[in-house]
Amino acid sequence: MVEAYLCANCIPGMVWEIADEALKIKGVETAYAVTGQFDVIAYIQFADMNELREIIEQFMSLNGVQRTQTAIVIPRGLG
Repeated sequence: MVEAYLCANCIPGMVWEIADEALKIKGVETAYAVTGQFDVIAYIQFADMNELREIIEQFMSLNGVQRTQTAIVIPRGLG
């Protein structure tokens, strides 16, 4: 499995709703409302880039999500 962190900017007042809805997406293991540059950060696991694309598309379709940024984890020994 490959791992990534998906960070989202959201409409104010919807961060907890978005974090809760994100948990319903297959591959999203955790999702938190956070402070700072982003409003929600989710930890995701996926098998391949096609699955990652599907997860990102589902996340971006959540009501209140304005934009996302994804950071794919580099396995130890590759970086």
